Amino acid sequence: MTSADRRLLLVHAHPDDESLNNGVTMAKYVAEGAHVTLVTCTLGEMGEILVPELEHLAADRDDALGEHRAGELADAMAQLGVTDHRLLGGAGRFRDSGMKWDENGHATAADEIHDNAFWNADLREAADELVAIIREVRPQVLVTYDDFGNYGHPDHVQAHRVAHYGADLAAARSYRPDLGEAWDVPKIYWMAMSAAKFRESISAIRASGDTTTFEGVEVDNLPPFAIEEDQLDAVVESSEHVQAKLAAMKAHRSQITEDGMFFAGGMDMAAVVWGSEHYRLVKGARGPVGESGLEEDLFAGL
Repeated sequence: MTSADRRLLLVHAHPDDESLNNGVTMAKYVAEGAHVTLVTCTLGEMGEILVPELEHLAADRDDALGEHRAGELADAMAQLGVTDHRLLGGAGRFRDSGMKWDENGHATAADEIHDNAFWNADLREAADELVAIIREVRPQVLVTYDDFGNYGHPDHVQAHRVAHYGADLAAARSYRPDLGEAWDVPKIYWMAMSAAKFRESISAIRASGDTTTFEGVEVDNLPPFAIEEDQLDAVVESSEHVQAKLAAMKAHRSQITEDGMFFAGGMDMAAVVWGSEHYRLVKGARGPVGESGLEEDLFAGL
């Protein structure tokens, strides 16, 4: 398979999720000539605004954050070189559901959510929007969240459900032929963070005297998206594209600030923390592994 024949589809809940989780992966494959398609399910209308001069965009004021974040997403994709980025069902079809923290410290659905919140979406209706995209793009690899949405956010959980149901329906020849010719995605991955790498990063941050970044997270108390090495299947690393990822993260300025936790310890530390992107293979055969003991190419074996 040549690079030009490779097609990668990522399904994310909000603008900025893609840059944080898969920025290196996206930039690397674009640079190699692969076709990268990003599907974002909402515009992140309920996101926490970290820039004072943008606070008027909040849902309880001007309610204009979604349009602003669409611009941030476009800027981030320009940094990564991704030209095919789409909103599931079009802008405003599904709204950010918002969230709250439960007693276990996990994200969960808010007490009150908008009528067209993504969490309220009919699963088949949302999946049909993705079926059409899958059948058009015909990706060999699909990347999305795990069944817990990595940390419980309702929109991440719903994106996981839509991605898997959409992939299943897209493969069924007799299902909705009006949405295109059937396509069975060969490999599906859940994004993850290496628990070992997270421990190294937390140790370095604490050794620097920083006790507030990732407050409550310690080497023996990691969040649920930190996955132990024996459960990981693939890693994408590319020092050549780390700076593009960091630039894409910065483009989401309403959500990610340079003095915030994602850049704790400065840019050199950020490059180390965010330079490796790990995955769990949940559909398809594992391909050849590299020196890391993991697949080092999501298209391995195809």
